[in-house]
Amino acid sequence: MFLKSLNLQNFRSYKKVEFTFNFNTTFVIGPNTSGKTNLVEAICLLSSGKSFRADKDFQMIGFDSEMARVNGETTDTKLEVIVTSGQINGTNVPFKKYLVNGVSRRRVDFSSNLNMVIFSPEDLDIIIDSPSLRRRFLDDILEQVDRDYRIALITYTKGLRQRNALLEIAKETGARQEKQFEYWDNVLIKNGQEIAKKREEFIEYVNLQNKDIFDFAVVYDKSVISKERLLKYKEAELGSGVTLVGPHRDDFLVEMFDNLRQTTHNVRFFGSRGQQRLIILQLKLLELAFVEEKLGHRPIFVLDDIFSELDEEHIKLVLEMINLQQTIITTTHEEFIPEKILKNSQTIELTR
Repeated sequence: MFLKSLNLQNFRSYKKVEFTFNFNTTFVIGPNTSGKTNLVEAICLLSSGKSFRADKDFQMIGFDSEMARVNGETTDTKLEVIVTSGQINGTNVPFKKYLVNGVSRRRVDFSSNLNMVIFSPEDLDIIIDSPSLRRRFLDDILEQVDRDYRIALITYTKGLRQRNALLEIAKETGARQEKQFEYWDNVLIKNGQEIAKKREEFIEYVNLQNKDIFDFAVVYDKSVISKERLLKYKEAELGSGVTLVGPHRDDFLVEMFDNLRQTTHNVRFFGSRGQQRLIILQLKLLELAFVEEKLGHRPIFVLDDIFSELDEEHIKLVLEMINLQQTIITTTHEEFIPEKILKNSQTIELTR
């Protein structure tokens, strides 16, 4: 599978444009603010049905427009995502619509049609920022290879919203509707345990793989959800008005080895920026291998401005891998690309 073409309409900085890609490597070259990351975001939208950087869907819509449209064609499938501001010509419409070969689909059935792994400078935040980004990292990987995970995550998220609403009412009134809590507790326990199981399996996979770039271990900080734990936190939840246990509270730690002292250290606090970069690169390469193992084919590898983050040795390492799958690389630094590789690759040049 590979991405053959991409059409954007009123998406971010693009009014109307079409891109075509070859089955091997495409370099997207242009200065900052020329739209390179917007192009990557559009591919991500076709892959997962969501943006990797927008907090709200309407942020993807071009200025002074009510709707953005992203079309893509793979080897055998036509994909389309329509994002709206919620109104078109004064009429209420859905905020987002997904189509596969012209037929409307739910996101749970849309997001398995184009698989991709993205590596960008912002990925460093996975290590140094909040637990929510690490949970999202796990979700992004598992959602694209496991339909059961997608269903469990969607169901859990909806159930959590309902249960938190009940807790807010209980906090205000001092009375709990136990029958309603029993129902939503069961929804969260069933789906939360499925989510935790699959997250645990992926983390175990990462820990068992050889790591040629940088050796590390991932420690799963799991927030177990069960009837016993919900009962234990019952009074605390009544005071806070939110659910205090479950996979929405999960985290993971990345530990690097100190061979001299025979100990491990949390990379977030004790790793240098360079070490953190290499760990993220290693994680992304393991993600590629994991997706291939689960689906039987290599996903698209999208590298967004990584030449600004990696040293020459590791740039060379990445470039040695680009022929293993369809690869799309954005950069402002054409001079970093070896002439032999550039000559045998497609080039898209963007201007401001």
